[in-house]
Amino acid sequence: MVTPATPLLSLTWTDHLTGRQGFLVVDRLVRGVASGGLRMRAGCTLDEVAGLARGMTLKEALHYDPASRYVPLGGAKGGIDCDPRDPGAYPLLVRYLRAMRPYIESCWTTGEDLGLTQDLVDRAAAEAGLVSSIQAVYPLLDDEAAARRRLRDAFAVEVDGIGLDELAGGCGVAEATLAALDRAGVPATGTRVALQGFGTMGGATARFLARAGLTVVAVADLKGTIANPAGLDVEALLAARDAHGTVDRSALRGGDRERPGDAWLAADADVLVPAAVSYAIDTGNQERITARWVVEAANMPVRPDAELLLTARGVTVLPDVVVNSGTNAWWWWTLFGDIGADAEEAFAYVRRSMRALVERMLARAQADGTTPRSAAHAIAADRLPLIAERFGWFR
Repeated sequence: MVTPATPLLSLTWTDHLTGRQGFLVVDRLVRGVASGGLRMRAGCTLDEVAGLARGMTLKEALHYDPASRYVPLGGAKGGIDCDPRDPGAYPLLVRYLRAMRPYIESCWTTGEDLGLTQDLVDRAAAEAGLVSSIQAVYPLLDDEAAARRRLRDAFAVEVDGIGLDELAGGCGVAEATLAALDRAGVPATGTRVALQGFGTMGGATARFLARAGLTVVAVADLKGTIANPAGLDVEALLAARDAHGTVDRSALRGGDRERPGDAWLAADADVLVPAAVSYAIDTGNQERITARWVVEAANMPVRPDAELLLTARGVTVLPDVVVNSGTNAWWWWTLFGDIGADAEEAFAYVRRSMRALVERMLARAQADGTTPRSAAHAIAADRLPLIAERFGWFR
């Protein structure tokens, strides 16, 4: 066994003002540091955060390349049980970060995840007295000033109104999708896609898929599902969304229709992209899915028992541990200096890395007669001992 079943650190914090809870799980440390975002959603649990932290350990390992400057970190995750739209959400975030300050200063690098934007995390971290939400990694950098400047400049880059930090993850999800289509001999043009979630990850994914020639036929947000069998105008919807990824319905075109919130599941699409919440697809609703591929842009959107049923029906689930790993990797590629603060360089690097990883995963799954998720875990398991031997789990 490469990693023990029990995480290195697991804690629950209770806010003294509201009684709401927050969580931190550090699955592993590599060179004394672990990486993983912070999410905020009503109903967030310690078990959920633990699963996400283990996933981060695997994501870091999957992108290990001895020739790169970026050296994988351990896996961690944070979570707060609160609706991010609650008026008290931001003060709660500040209090949580203040409570977690010793860990963020010493071993946990974090950033945006479900329900939070990086701008909000950065603002709250400063108010909590932190230098940065990723300051624990600074001692590992050859030139801290240059690295911080590089990352700051990258976060300032926008492409057609959307920040590079948002687009990097969506670029990775889209490339994972395209790699799967190419392997199956299915052309991008004419392939239909439905997405749940139109925030940071879902919106960027929709843009890249649409620009690659796929037809986006359905998008679900907090108000419901927007559908058009002839294809939605993705750019118009992106321009009409708010900070939570909710689309202003006044921007809809004549052929666009409003459907119930769960209508995205049964959309007449070849590719289904859950890009919002965990546990969106379960044994009760998986039977509504007619898509050939489910591409996990969100973290843990498909429950394991539902994935078994989907696999038995011939639906391929591309796992989150690979599909959405481009966001985390882009941060470190930029900070460590593998890429600069340039959108085209970043997109090319993300595409090349994600395509190679997806092709390796699908080839392994075919050779082993198993699922892509099992293949991805096997690839990570092959790499974890190399990382542990070279850097140690706890140093």
